[in-house]
Amino acid sequence: MSRERPVWPLMLISVLLAVVAMLIPLPAQISPLRPYWLALVVVYWGLEAPDKAGLGFAFFAGLLADFAYGTLLGEQALRMVMLLFLVDRFRSRLRFFPIWQQALVVGAMLLNDRIVAATVHAFAGAPQWPPAYWLSPISGLLMWGPLFLVLDALRYRRRQG
Repeated sequence: MSRERPVWPLMLISVLLAVVAMLIPLPAQISPLRPYWLALVVVYWGLEAPDKAGLGFAFFAGLLADFAYGTLLGEQALRMVMLLFLVDRFRSRLRFFPIWQQALVVGAMLLNDRIVAATVHAFAGAPQWPPAYWLSPISGLLMWGPLFLVLDALRYRRRQG
């Protein structure tokens, strides 16, 4: 009788690594191209472990990012909850797409996330990001496949034991 190991330590480590990856300074020319790592990780866990990664998980991951990045308190929490809501809504279809189609859908969700962020900044009176900021969903789309495969391999290896 084999018992499955809990997945929450891997979830926590992946969220923390995503937050740290967003804090690493990049040259000004490529900084707007940085994928939104936290969103990619939250989408992955929303797809693969929906019973463990619910809206509360997304909210606390976003709140952690708000504290780490010094953004408007609750902005990223709102964005993560909205993103995970979309993932939950379309999960049954999205799970059966090939990775390249999932990447296209994730790219669309990341673009939606940018629109939400711009709207929040407009209502809060915060400055808007430069136009290059809108290129980030493309890099997120390109990074979805590798990130999915790495997290899936780690989750599978953890399950095996």
